[in-house]
Amino acid sequence: MSKHLIAAGASMLISTGIAQAQGIHISPAGTPATMVGAAQNFSGHVAVDIKAAGDSAQQGSVGMVDFAPGARTAWHTHPVGQLLVVTDGKGWIQQDGQARQNIQAGDVVWIDADVRHWHGAAATTGMRHMAVTYLKNGKNADWKELVSDAQYNPR
Repeated sequence: MSKHLIAAGASMLISTGIAQAQGIHISPAGTPATMVGAAQNFSGHVAVDIKAAGDSAQQGSVGMVDFAPGARTAWHTHPVGQLLVVTDGKGWIQQDGQARQNIQAGDVVWIDADVRHWHGAAATTGMRHMAVTYLKNGKNADWKELVSDAQYNPR
């Protein structure tokens, strides 16, 4: 099933770009430079490497996100959903009102549109994932408040 989700997500992203723009667009490795995740959207050290930013021709964005141990996103939603492919390490993801779930290298996660959630590294292990999001009215995420320590790691 995870292979089907990856194929569907990649197909949707690629077909959207092809339908609106002719040609091939390559983003060379290292461009743009990796940036530190914004403090209003992330807790802990998070490095974001945008692979495809998304625009009117390319209706999706792709990024590699590295979370240091204990680092995580703020609560947020996506207007068209989000596909995560965990490439290294172990982490957690939680939908608002649900139990936190474990994720690890090799896992593929689909988050439906407008589902309030957060994701990040486990407390003692870093995590890296590829995030694919889709644009609606030029926006791919609606950021909310930071996840508290008690929400992140309830005792």
